[in-house]
Amino acid sequence: MLSIDPAGNSEKDNYKLLTGGVVPRPIAFVTTRSPKGTVNGAPFSFFNVVSSSPPRISLAIQRMAGKQKDTARNIEAVGEFVVHLVDQQNVGQVNQTAASLPSDQSEIELAKLTPVNSVKLAVPGVKEAKMRLECVLEHRLELEGEAGTTGCDFIIGKVVHFHIAEEIYENGRIDPHGLGAVSRLAGHDYAKIGEMFSLKRPQ
Repeated sequence: MLSIDPAGNSEKDNYKLLTGGVVPRPIAFVTTRSPKGTVNGAPFSFFNVVSSSPPRISLAIQRMAGKQKDTARNIEAVGEFVVHLVDQQNVGQVNQTAASLPSDQSEIELAKLTPVNSVKLAVPGVKEAKMRLECVLEHRLELEGEAGTTGCDFIIGKVVHFHIAEEIYENGRIDPHGLGAVSRLAGHDYAKIGEMFSLKRPQ
């Protein structure tokens, strides 16, 4: 087995090891609103559940040369955001939102996604997602990067409202095949829900 010290790697090499080995990763498509009113949208695969009481999720938003991305800056300024689960039907449009646009231009418009009003937030969601989570900012940590710069904005959000397509929801459970979520692998690769199996937890 290979033994690798990350201190001897470049950031790119460590990124490849993490994104190639920590798979599959769920993808959050996040909408935010800037203080000037521009609605931004971007996908993130450094994303997961934190707790259920109350419901919380986490996002790790990487910086480029210490510079905040629009999503992190808007969340910090406004305190609200909407997380959408990316699925087989919307992944193509969501991928378009990863384009680098000026902060006053909307990726939602670029990808021809349909804004829909939120129930508890001023930030809109998008109609094309089968599940979305209205979130408010609870915690934001600035994690150190190389050479003392800030490398990442770590966001913990509390879910204040769920939206779920009726056809995938029954008896309090979500049908994973109906949701059709896609996950992120390395490079340009994604994965669909494949064969499923069950294991009972030990007593």
